[in-house]
Amino acid sequence: MDIERVGVVGCGLMGSGIAEVCARAGADVVVREPDQALLAGGRARIEQSLSRAVRAGKLTGDEQEAALARVTFSTEWEAMADRHLVFEAVTEDADAKLAVYRALDRAVQGADAILASNTSSIPIMKLAMATSRPAQVIGVHFFNPVPVLRLVELITSLLTADEVAERAEAYVTNALGRRVIRSQDRAGFVVNALLVPYILSAIRMFESGFASRDDIDTGMVEGCAHPMGPLALADLIGLDTTMAVAESLYEEFKEPLYAPPPLLSRMVDANLLGRKTGRGFYDYQRRAAG
Repeated sequence: MDIERVGVVGCGLMGSGIAEVCARAGADVVVREPDQALLAGGRARIEQSLSRAVRAGKLTGDEQEAALARVTFSTEWEAMADRHLVFEAVTEDADAKLAVYRALDRAVQGADAILASNTSSIPIMKLAMATSRPAQVIGVHFFNPVPVLRLVELITSLLTADEVAERAEAYVTNALGRRVIRSQDRAGFVVNALLVPYILSAIRMFESGFASRDDIDTGMVEGCAHPMGPLALADLIGLDTTMAVAESLYEEFKEPLYAPPPLLSRMVDANLLGRKTGRGFYDYQRRAAG
């Protein structure tokens, strides 16, 4: 069965990006959030991203309008009933995601429908067992910003059907033009299992006073040719997401390198989450004002 009707649950940074790339690829997309304010924010993110693509010469004005016309916004779970593929892209919290999968299991009617999580660290098996169809649940992890970064991790649980994995990979590769890598169903998967300990090490280095924020980031940019330093990258990812991934990794492996440093915990408590709140390791409000 061809995937033509796509659902996206959650329209934050990741969900809006997933909805956009699917709409640009020609899919009929329904986005679900629990209230109109969140839907309005998601629609604004999609509109802004499409406008940036037009200004960059990657889309025409007509293509922009056509993509936006393919996206419908709803607060109702029933809007997911006829979807061929539903992406879950809510906050990186196991309880929140489990609630979504229980709701999708009731709402999605197609026996062949695929339920795909954009989780960056939570085991797919845990999410799948919240449904009556664990064979149809798979991890499809995009990277931020979704319209720009081509990589997608595909994660199968012990119960994911081979046919589901093949269909999901074919859609992401052929329709969305993404590069897929496969991962076993372990916390962090491939990229975050490598990336998060590196970021946590940089936070510990800064926290201890071993090196300044700017010297840590400059060292990795100029010395290792990284596009940005680890502290700036943590701000881009979101410190809450970074902490959630670290906690998932630590819960699974109990290795000290995965434990969130105290500074990270305090910053999350203070809502200093990085770019999305205007301040993290860097002050983005001051940069914008300057």
